[in-house]
Amino acid sequence: MKIAFFDYPVTLAEPPKTGGIRLVSYALALRLARAGHKVLFYGSKGHYQEFEYYEDGIIYRRIPDSWFDKLLEPLNSIDSWNLSHPQRPFYASKLFFCEFYRQVAQDIQAQQCDVIHMNIVFQFVPLMRAYNPQAKIVLHIHSDFLPLFDPVMVEQCLKSVDLVIGCSDYLTNQVRKYLPHVKSQTIYNGADINHFTISNNHEKKDTKQILFVGRISPEKGVHILIDAFNKVVSRYPQVQLKLVGSENALVPWYTLDREDPQIQNLRPYYQGNYRSQLQNQLTSTAAKSVFFLGKVPHFELFEYYQQADIFIFPSVWNEAFGMPIVEAMSMGLPVIATRGGAFPELVEDEKTGLLVERGDADALAAAILRLLGDDNLRIAMGKAGQKRAVEKFAWDYQAKKLISNYKKLYL
Repeated sequence: MKIAFFDYPVTLAEPPKTGGIRLVSYALALRLARAGHKVLFYGSKGHYQEFEYYEDGIIYRRIPDSWFDKLLEPLNSIDSWNLSHPQRPFYASKLFFCEFYRQVAQDIQAQQCDVIHMNIVFQFVPLMRAYNPQAKIVLHIHSDFLPLFDPVMVEQCLKSVDLVIGCSDYLTNQVRKYLPHVKSQTIYNGADINHFTISNNHEKKDTKQILFVGRISPEKGVHILIDAFNKVVSRYPQVQLKLVGSENALVPWYTLDREDPQIQNLRPYYQGNYRSQLQNQLTSTAAKSVFFLGKVPHFELFEYYQQADIFIFPSVWNEAFGMPIVEAMSMGLPVIATRGGAFPELVEDEKTGLLVERGDADALAAAILRLLGDDNLRIAMGKAGQKRAVEKFAWDYQAKKLISNYKKLYL
């Protein structure tokens, strides 16, 4: 089977160095290539001279920048200035880097691919279909954005899609409710359980470590975690909080579900510098034990998971998945997360970790203190989480499910 993958035009056609959607495509593509399928991965040409690059069984096809896309690029600002219709934003229009996607569609046609696996950009399903009438088109979604758009626009775009994949039942069930006539299926995001695995070198420490991995951005609830940590450190001084993630990747306000009251509470954090606000929230005692470590290459996260005792993901918005959660589980860490989005599918409350309400710093602090004060519970939850990660979220397992779904499209 010949399969083409692509997502945003800013994605370089090369193996990823960080997490996110790009890592999902790469992890699946890598395993499909190992299984003997021919896999093409489309992305930006960037500074590279070669139009094609081959590594680990994946053919990377590089699309050069277009003068037409550059001409239209300033239109992206109409979304940030709230000048576009909220249900028909520019980033969901067919003008959004349209020449990039036309070139991708044309090249896929020349390559005669059997399956077009496209991420996020639902508006280009008709374009892909026009150039590739015989191919099976799979749209892979990674957030609950479809219900935010004009339903007429979405339905028109997805008329010719063969399958919509959600990265959690939370997303897939939304699609089934919103677009009941569209075939949909859940393929979970995963973890590389051979890399993120428990090490025997984990030494017992006097100081416990709490770890967060993700964007340092308001919707991730880092300010809630800081408030909770202020309470924790006053009662349990032998603790550190490590925050790993980019500080320059705030999700734009206009892409959030502003009808959600929890999202409305985030508005003040979009005024000014978020990192500075977090620093100002810290008490003098807590400030000595909080470390902002910045962006870390994905496969170097291993050492941070290994050093940690508890993993926390305090998202305020409804997360579509949460890949760091399953990586932390794979490393044998108990997880404290919020009760929203896909998190209840990942974390079994009271078994592999604890779930608290979104935006509740007191409940988060109480959960942290409970695990800090009970070594046996913390270890037991970590072991149960590691078993769950291996059985349910391994990338190899998800790739097999994906191939099975591709094959069903041809029955």
